[in-house]
Amino acid sequence: MRLLNRLNQYQRLWQPSAGAPQQVSVAELASRCFCSERHVRTLLKQAQEAGWLSWTARSGRGKRGELTFHVTPESLRSTMMEAALKSGSQQNALALAELAPQALRALLQPFMGGQWQNDTPTLRIPYYRPLDALQPGFLPGRAEQHLVGQIFSGITRFIDNSSQPAGDLAHHWEISPDGLHWHFYIRSTLHWHNGDAIETEQLQLALTRLLALPALRKLFNSVARIEVTHSRCLTFVLHQPDYWLAHRLASYCSRLAHPDHPLTGSGPFRLTLFEPDLVRIESHEQYHLGHPLLKAIEFWITPQLFEQDLGTSCRHPVQIAIGEPAELGSLRLVSNSISLGFCYLTLRQSPRLSELQARRLIQIIHHTSLLHTLPLDENLITPTQELLPGWSLPEWPETQQVALPETLTLAYHLPVELHTMAQQLKHYLAERGCRLKVIFHDAKTWDSCSQLADVDIMMGDRLIGEAAEYTLEQWLRCDVLWPHLLSTGQYAHLLATLDAVQAQPDAAARHAALKAVFSRLMESAILTPLFNYQYQISAPPGVNGIRLNPRGWFDFTEAWLPAPKA
Repeated sequence: MRLLNRLNQYQRLWQPSAGAPQQVSVAELASRCFCSERHVRTLLKQAQEAGWLSWTARSGRGKRGELTFHVTPESLRSTMMEAALKSGSQQNALALAELAPQALRALLQPFMGGQWQNDTPTLRIPYYRPLDALQPGFLPGRAEQHLVGQIFSGITRFIDNSSQPAGDLAHHWEISPDGLHWHFYIRSTLHWHNGDAIETEQLQLALTRLLALPALRKLFNSVARIEVTHSRCLTFVLHQPDYWLAHRLASYCSRLAHPDHPLTGSGPFRLTLFEPDLVRIESHEQYHLGHPLLKAIEFWITPQLFEQDLGTSCRHPVQIAIGEPAELGSLRLVSNSISLGFCYLTLRQSPRLSELQARRLIQIIHHTSLLHTLPLDENLITPTQELLPGWSLPEWPETQQVALPETLTLAYHLPVELHTMAQQLKHYLAERGCRLKVIFHDAKTWDSCSQLADVDIMMGDRLIGEAAEYTLEQWLRCDVLWPHLLSTGQYAHLLATLDAVQAQPDAAARHAALKAVFSRLMESAILTPLFNYQYQISAPPGVNGIRLNPRGWFDFTEAWLPAPKA
């Protein structure tokens, strides 16, 4: 890249005197810059014309001229970056920012937040880790889940934080009286991000491939087949009623990509760049719902270094800063909420751990100061005794006389707060004569965890989407945790119960039946919630329309920047 080469050559000229005037020959400068004397003269002429330095040559071969510097390499880098960003050359800007993470964050700070570049409103978000690939199906990261919802459309979607699905690619739908045929009527003016019209047969093919994924096969277990019953109608034929179907189709995991181009969607934003250090999405001019006010949104990946060696994705960024997080004092808090999602603890009952002993352990967690004295950042978590609002813990008789096992094994995965929780629990149990062996699974889910079959206690994180009850039903049906936690008979009974719950057409009755399922799990000391997160978004002045959604992000289609003053 020409700009980076010019900057590097300028740094080579600068370094020997750290910017002080130099008496130097052309031959010495050529050696320093690894080029010919002819080329170094060209470099000096270009730099002098740009106002970076002054060069006064002296006649005679080998004579020393005078080199005077007018700008530092740091200020020159910043100027070049600003010019690159204003011209829309994000890759050039990144190439110019070849620095260690800490220095990179400081250099990017002036360019974060809301900016207008070439009359284009752009929002830049510094992010702490590389983003995982946006592939079909379930994704562990909140940022990836949110991006999928912005780039791809589904047959249905959740809108305005509503827990009820609305039409997306489908304008509306009808359900047969027996609940076995769902007719989704597809809009007639749909386009992929590449400009092609969306055909109903393409949606059928994309859905068929999606439902072939093992995890999604569990989620759509009631679907027998998907038919194109009209050029603008998709019909789902079920072998048993499932009144969660519209919810399942609205979930981020059910968003549809072009069957021949997996990164081409039809959502409000199209993906234009997906690199380890920069992700850029731009508004889709042919989007079928409300058009975004922002033209582009960029994730600038600026990894941070952590004290604990818990993997590269160990931070749970529930407090988003649009701008530089180190400068939170100058940002304004624009939205905050307590997450419905929670960290949880489950207990496998066996000859090593009885139900009474499991109850004793849960009482230690909730009836002592354990959760309230976790050494974590203030305003990060809120201890809870409810799975969801109104889904409270059972009240048991006191179990202080119940002796705990001599040893237990705990496995937990990310987020990093569970590392602190595991150490605190280990300390509390040791005081009561129980030695806790701790195993860390370096991931955000239980997938590929080989120790699940051998541990007594598991701790993890349950993200909650727009429809809390449905999300918990999906958790029971799809998470690999439950077949390892429950006996074969218990798990079969759980799935049969979920099938009976989903067959109830009335939403209130369906929610009440699902609440009863989770109440039994808590009453049996199999499951207990630990704490919720406190979601926050801070932004510099001028970034508007930001409102937290249930995943702790904000709808990119609602954000806007005021036009620059003339």
